[in-house]
Amino acid sequence: MASASFRSLMLPATLTSLCAWVAAAPSPPEPTPLEASPVAPRQPVITPSKVDYHPSRTRAWRGRRDILDDVENDVNSVLNFLGSDLPSYVASGIPQFFEGLPTGDDVQSSLGVDDDQLAAQPTNVLNIPPYANWTDNGWNVRFHGNVYKQPNTTNETLNDLADSLFIYGRSLSDLSDSQQAQARNLTAEIFVVQQNNVEVAPIHLEPSNGQGSSGEQGGGGSSNTTGGQQNVTLPYNTTLEGDFDTFVPIDLNGLTPGNATDEIQHLNTHVEGATLGNSTAYLVPPQGMTVISDIDDILRVTKIYQPEQGLLNTFARPFEAWDNMPAIYANWSESLPNMHFHYLTTTPEQVTRNYMQFIYTTYPGGSFDTRPLNFSDVSATLHIRKFLLNKIYETFPQRKFILV
Repeated sequence: MASASFRSLMLPATLTSLCAWVAAAPSPPEPTPLEASPVAPRQPVITPSKVDYHPSRTRAWRGRRDILDDVENDVNSVLNFLGSDLPSYVASGIPQFFEGLPTGDDVQSSLGVDDDQLAAQPTNVLNIPPYANWTDNGWNVRFHGNVYKQPNTTNETLNDLADSLFIYGRSLSDLSDSQQAQARNLTAEIFVVQQNNVEVAPIHLEPSNGQGSSGEQGGGGSSNTTGGQQNVTLPYNTTLEGDFDTFVPIDLNGLTPGNATDEIQHLNTHVEGATLGNSTAYLVPPQGMTVISDIDDILRVTKIYQPEQGLLNTFARPFEAWDNMPAIYANWSESLPNMHFHYLTTTPEQVTRNYMQFIYTTYPGGSFDTRPLNFSDVSATLHIRKFLLNKIYETFPQRKFILV
């Protein structure tokens, strides 16, 4: 207010001075007439519109940020506070002992298995529990997994491999019989030969009465699925690493359209002709809430910050739930029966089956994402985590997400 009053007092004096200066100034000379000359016509111009065509910018635009970068920065800040003696890979949440696992020909040569011996083994399929979204063309299911063969390997060979590669700081013989058996089983799952450029056998779909993996109880809430029985053929062969990952539209055949329900429907899926290949597909409506969870040191005790313990907790000891997380998730599942649970782990595909078995006997059933084999190191793994998160965000743009 003070500055406004000062300007109002000064204004008359300023005008008086200006008028006096104009009166004292000499008169300008008379203009000299010029001869008329032809002037070329101007090029036509478009008068700029006074309407602003730029879209309005909201406050949300000014506050927009990359949530993934924020999470990573927060984690790094916490680790800096804890100290510098923690392994560098802890910030990523990725167990370093999962890096550099053998695949394909490396496995075959290290085990001394020839082509004829491998061909005699049955084909197995890691059929990762998919999610499906509703589109203008109906339900669209994301089938993904891996096709492989498991060589016939002796217990002695598996003991040697587990002892030299996965049991750190002690001998396999120091473990209990049950822990040795688990170490052998997981080592056998790692030393498999992926089948590249092969056709994935037709996938059979049928209603699932349960809510966990392949009809097991213990999953998230859902409606009683009454339709959807059919066979589906994938449009592509497997990749060089034996992977497949593609969205495929399916027929309703009695399923409820996604725009007519807010409940999740479940379908059992089985790859025909495979000794292993069961999973459950989760048909998720366009709107609702989805919980996306990491697993290591979130839902189970891994201790990736202590490599020796991390190896034992992964390869030898039974998986242990983290604190009271099962009770928390059970409460969410019961109080919010239409919530969708999605588990995203950067664990390599070879050890995914153990993780799925643990989840579906401990936590609500839900769709699953894991690290494909063509993402082999930590740097690539960080990219695949962001890639998989973006994929589910873009698949369900109207849903709300809770990241755990």
